Amino acid sequence: MTETNMTPTSLSPKLRGEILASVKERVLKEHFNVGGVNYNEWAKRFDERSPTLLDVDIEEFEGGVCKALAELGSSHTVFYHERTIRLLPQHSINATIRAFERDGRESWHFLDVFEDGPAHLAGIKRGDMLVAVDGTPYAPPTMPSFRIGTTHKIAVSSARGENPREIAISVPFRKGTNERPPIVEPKSPIHAVAAPKTGLLKIPYFPGPTGISFANALDVAIRDLKSQGCDRLIIDLRGNIGGSLGFARLASYLCPDRIPIGHSLTPARLRKGYTRDTLPRVPMPRTTPQFVLALARFALRDKSVVLLTQGLGPQPFHGRVAILVNEWTNSAAEMLASFASENRLATIIGTKTAGNVLGALNRRVGAGYWLRVPVFGWYTSSGKCLEGQGVSPDLHLDIDPLSLESAIDQQMRRAAEVVDAA
Repeated sequence: MTETNMTPTSLSPKLRGEILASVKERVLKEHFNVGGVNYNEWAKRFDERSPTLLDVDIEEFEGGVCKALAELGSSHTVFYHERTIRLLPQHSINATIRAFERDGRESWHFLDVFEDGPAHLAGIKRGDMLVAVDGTPYAPPTMPSFRIGTTHKIAVSSARGENPREIAISVPFRKGTNERPPIVEPKSPIHAVAAPKTGLLKIPYFPGPTGISFANALDVAIRDLKSQGCDRLIIDLRGNIGGSLGFARLASYLCPDRIPIGHSLTPARLRKGYTRDTLPRVPMPRTTPQFVLALARFALRDKSVVLLTQGLGPQPFHGRVAILVNEWTNSAAEMLASFASENRLATIIGTKTAGNVLGALNRRVGAGYWLRVPVFGWYTSSGKCLEGQGVSPDLHLDIDPLSLESAIDQQMRRAAEVVDAA
């Protein structure tokens, strides 16, 4: 049987042993150690656990590997099978959920619903209460997940628990690559004129392996907003699932000059030691050929670099920018928010971000299984590591499902007030 035809239920003890060995090798070789993990102790525990996973059922095998990886204490560390992967709502149905309490009971409510995603197309609205998935009731802290390439039946109601209904949500199949897990990518960027002279950029994701296509689409959006007289800007990063270097183009629009956004750091450079001032300073490439040249420049050397903005010059909205974030704002979006906050380029509004800020790659480990492992760390322009810390807003403002159901977005309203008053 070939690897591409192998199913998880047919794994022999020999093949499981090979998968486990590959997982261990990848972690020890590539994992970025931001939490002070003792790899010798971790490897010893992994070796002790491995024999017990050779003959158990497949769910226990996968759970055992995931438990071992959790001990590394890092984000972007996942073990999954390409045919059976179940994903969080934002990665599958393009929506986030939040636990809210009402009458002494907690329930899940939809918080961010991305335009043209599976949840949006099925009729899910912000504030809706999630009751069950495929007949299984869900309530906090148990988080529902969704399988790619599957149609799920979702039981929902209004925010108050009224008007129950069942909705079918079709999750398209996606195949992962070395750079990207098999997620359903939300539409991004989305732009609109939110109010007279106020432009809105909704960024659920920074797509593309290089970020160039996103950057080009962002250029079009910015030009359109400026052509309509927008000299104020609201950037909505709520629910953003991260992505690639495209975030650096958006960072470049926030300041006129070429300045540091932050710096990457590889495991090898972390172990060796470094000073930030000695790292190469590299602006985000503007074109695909420039990206290829930059990649070639660092292909045979350590890829720890200071990433610079591009120096796009003054913009009419400079000094009048607000950025919306919440607990589901992840990764590259956190890099952008921290850059704007540290350099006082925007007012950050909402709730503290996730603190999932590591760069990762996906590695095949056998029989259709993949390991997503962080291969570099990210530090802000002031040298702060955001992993496990997140970005705290300048103006903390929460939101409630009853307001969302009534199409009242308090965070968006506050952002409009901030940019108007600037």
